[in-house]
Amino acid sequence: MADLAPDFAGRLIAWHARHGRHDLPWQNTRDAYRIWLSEIMLQQTQVTTVMPYYARFLDRFPDIRALAAAPVEDVMALWSGLGYYARARNLHACARAVVGRHGGEFPRDAIAIAELPGIGRSTAAAIAAFAFGARGAILDGNVKRVLARSFGIDGFPGEKKVENRLWELAESLLPARGIETYTQALMDLGATVCTRGKPGCARCPMNDACVALAQDRIAELPTPRPRKTVPKRSARYLILRHADRVLFEQRPPSGIWGGLLCLPELAAGDDVEAIAHARYGCRVDHVAERPPLTHGFTHFTLTLQPLECRVIALDAHAAQPGIQWLAEGDLEGAALPSPVRRLLLAAGSSTT
Repeated sequence: MADLAPDFAGRLIAWHARHGRHDLPWQNTRDAYRIWLSEIMLQQTQVTTVMPYYARFLDRFPDIRALAAAPVEDVMALWSGLGYYARARNLHACARAVVGRHGGEFPRDAIAIAELPGIGRSTAAAIAAFAFGARGAILDGNVKRVLARSFGIDGFPGEKKVENRLWELAESLLPARGIETYTQALMDLGATVCTRGKPGCARCPMNDACVALAQDRIAELPTPRPRKTVPKRSARYLILRHADRVLFEQRPPSGIWGGLLCLPELAAGDDVEAIAHARYGCRVDHVAERPPLTHGFTHFTLTLQPLECRVIALDAHAAQPGIQWLAEGDLEGAALPSPVRRLLLAAGSSTT
């Protein structure tokens, strides 16, 4: 079997010219802001999911100064539904850092870019390559899969020793010229051909030299994460209804759904009526359980148990920082986690 390394970049670039993606909304530009925005949105998220969010963000925040000047609540609201909400908080923090520390212009060096909030080594290299033609290796999940299969790299890529080996390999394969095309081609090959399930090996430019294909180990590589029991958690959430409005409170900046509006969460043993009155100034009656909803996070699953209450009176201290009453017509544009939206829809349908 031929040694793949010397011809890897050449094969990849030639393949991309005929079969790669060339017309995505964030391609064919040197605008670092647009490139950075797309790279952050595409982390662990499909292209088709990202595209409408990308368009809405550019319409609302056409440049990095507009994004930096916006309240973080506006950014979170626009991000709502895209998931992994720490990305949105870091996006806003990064925009402010670029404006405040770099005069509104992204650094041209990948090392300096990686010092900005929410940007790691691989993302920084991609931004530097696409915006400035800077030569550097990327190593996202798709690239790890391509390299592990093509060169027969054993071991879970999340382990530091294996990851370091993949970084060394990725750096050794870089072409002397054409880093922008090479970087995009590597992303495209992992996303469209060397996929996790049902890869298109017959269409792959590496198929005659791929170690995993030759050894019939495509399904084994990259080595999967060691199996662990996924923890299960549960929590009770209050749906406090007053007329046509529902009460929400802003989550703390860190943790799940950080900075988003959410239904009030009850601790174990909390008395619904007492908490509703003491914390939110709501006198309630008719407390009813609604159907629970289970949502999977990266490292655990959460069962949300809604308790719907009818508010019969509001005390004067009901208006306090972080608390918002939203009418049903305002929910679509609010910064709500997707599971909370689904829970409210289910609760609403169960009362009709």
